[in-house]
Amino acid sequence: MTPGLFTDRTFSRRGVLAAGASALAAAAVSACGSGSQPGSGGGTLTAFVYGDDAVKVQEGAVSRFNKGSDVRIKLEPIPGSDYSTKLRTAMGSPSGPDIFFNWGGGSIRPFQEAGKLVDLTDAVRSDAQLANGFLPAVLEAGTLAGRNYGIPMRGMQPVILFYNKSVFDEHRLTPPESWQDMERLIDTLLGKKITPFALGGSDTWTELMWLEYLVDRIGGAEVFARIQAGDSEGWGDPAVLRAAQTVKDLIDQGAFGDNFSSVSYVSGGAPALFAQGKAAMHLMGSWEYATQLGKYPDFAKKHLGWALFPSLPGGKGDLRNVVGNPTNYWSLNARVKDHEPALAFFREMASEQYAQALVDNGDIPTTTGAENLLDASPSPQFARFQYQLVEDAPSFTLSWDQALGADLATPMLTEINKLFVGQSSPQAFTEAMKGLA
Repeated sequence: MTPGLFTDRTFSRRGVLAAGASALAAAAVSACGSGSQPGSGGGTLTAFVYGDDAVKVQEGAVSRFNKGSDVRIKLEPIPGSDYSTKLRTAMGSPSGPDIFFNWGGGSIRPFQEAGKLVDLTDAVRSDAQLANGFLPAVLEAGTLAGRNYGIPMRGMQPVILFYNKSVFDEHRLTPPESWQDMERLIDTLLGKKITPFALGGSDTWTELMWLEYLVDRIGGAEVFARIQAGDSEGWGDPAVLRAAQTVKDLIDQGAFGDNFSSVSYVSGGAPALFAQGKAAMHLMGSWEYATQLGKYPDFAKKHLGWALFPSLPGGKGDLRNVVGNPTNYWSLNARVKDHEPALAFFREMASEQYAQALVDNGDIPTTTGAENLLDASPSPQFARFQYQLVEDAPSFTLSWDQALGADLATPMLTEINKLFVGQSSPQAFTEAMKGLA
């Protein structure tokens, strides 16, 4: 989901996982220096990292690594508002970082196409700790054309169908397991003057989530995988048209209410409607728990429920597939000749100690076996649900705006918003998307 639209960091960690993925194409600023190239006798590897409150987890990893290595990691936290442009500028100079934090997908594609990234595929496959240390769907989500260019290094944020338990209990409702269930729920809720879904439509990335899941459930993960690989004709897949038509049907039914386009997630409108029982469900990233805990703690602790996004009739997508923000990644600058020190540092990301530090910071680790650590999470039940969701997922589709990069993400979001506000038909939407090559 597009972070540039998300400005209030008190609402979620979404800004970390999504912020700046599109902004890597922004105008350049001054470059930053890099340390000396490491060799067998020592040296320093510089590592750019997003400078937020979660950076303490990476600082701890660097401290542990440096105590036992001749090659040191020099961590350079960069303020979030500056990170993307500073990284882009530095990577365009001879003094770019050796290791750098990124969002995977389209955020690193320009670097890969310019030959500035190390292809880590062979190193991952030959290293048991890297190959088996991360949840497969998350490791796969960091690839480009099936090749590994990133190592997972922060928590996961899948998109989840949340529901208000108090509303459901009052009206003897159950979470939907199929689209037929969903349609019955919508009819029942509308009959009781309750908006079925909160939607902060003034922030277009909230609308994107609906299309991501609908396309997946209708056509399978391979539909968007084709588009992400550069085939713009993939937008013409019948699953995209059916997803767009389903969106229109939901809007026409009143499933999002009458004024969703003027409701904001960022300013708190959609979360408030949901917590106050004016809307029964909310399709949102897993940060919704933290959002509600901060604003409506009693609701978050007692009345917030969660479920899978349901299947659709005749759909090819696996009910276990997930969309959203798999995690953030470390990538390695191609100018680094000796890869082993960096790989040794990357192995730290797969360690139990690192996973525990993520849990202590409120994150859900992407490492295998981390489920045993989740009892220490602020909400163990919700943490285990997320972890199991991703562990079982055959596919974890990266948010479309991150996967495609800035050149396509911005016009794509414009077309999505036009569809939701009725300025474009489902057919016109698909045709417009095919023209975004």
